[in-house]
Formats: sequence, C-alpha cells, structure tokens
Amino acid sequence: MSDAAAPPRTPPTVRVLVFSDDAHTREQVRLALGERPHPDLPPIEYVEVATAPVVIDRLDRGGIDLAILDGEASPAGGMGVAKQLKDEIADCPPIVILTGRPDDAWLASWSRAEAAVSQPLDPIELASAVIRLLRVRLNL
Repeated sequence: MSDAAAPPRTPPTVRVLVFSDDAHTREQVRLALGERPHPDLPPIEYVEVATAPVVIDRLDRGGIDLAILDGEASPAGGMGVAKQLKDEIADCPPIVILTGRPDDAWLASWSRAEAAVSQPLDPIELASAVIRLLRVRLNL
C-alpha cells in the first residue's frame, strides 16, 4: 500500500496547554473539555501553566497542539502572550483566548488568536472551538 492511499495518522493524544495564573480557571477548562471532547479526536493530555514565561518556553519547544490562554491572567494576560507567540513562533499552534466578557472578542482577534470564548465558560462553546481548531491542526 502506498503512502498516498494510507489514511491520515492520528496521534495517540493531543497536547493542550492551558495557561492561567488561577488554578480554578485551569480546572474549569479541564472540566469543560474532559478527556475527549469528540470521538473523532484523540484524548487530551493537558499541560497546565501558571506563568507567561513558561508558556513561551513550552510552545517554543514544540509538541503542543493547541493553547488555551486566560486573557485575564496577571501579570501577563493571555492576549499579549498570544500576540507574542504568533509573532515569534514559526509553527505556532492554534490559540483560544478566554475573555472576561463577550465584548472582548475583538481584542482576542487583535492578538491573532483563532478563537475566543468568554467567561464564565460555556462547556459547549469551548468544546466547539477546541474541536474545530484541533480538526484543522490534525487534518481530520
């Protein structure tokens, strides 16, 4: 069988980085998405990060399939971090920004994030954004 006829290979897990200085926010993301938000996708391996320098380091090293960044994180918010990542990392994975309110979606767009979800988190809205972006990233 030639490689052209082989079905696309799906990784055994996908790595989703979750950045927030608030452990409760990181937990809410994990609970909203669960282990596997859609049967077409591999299970999620979460990489939790509490500081912006670690986010940049982890994405710079590669191996992250999607990043969810808290726009309300302090001292460095997810929107500024997203902008820096998109400017500095050649194959930056898709980014979802968690905004403080729905009206902040335009700021997430400025940061070049592919999606924005407002808090409090709606699990269906977050899962929908994550599923859509992972399908594109994994060519599914």
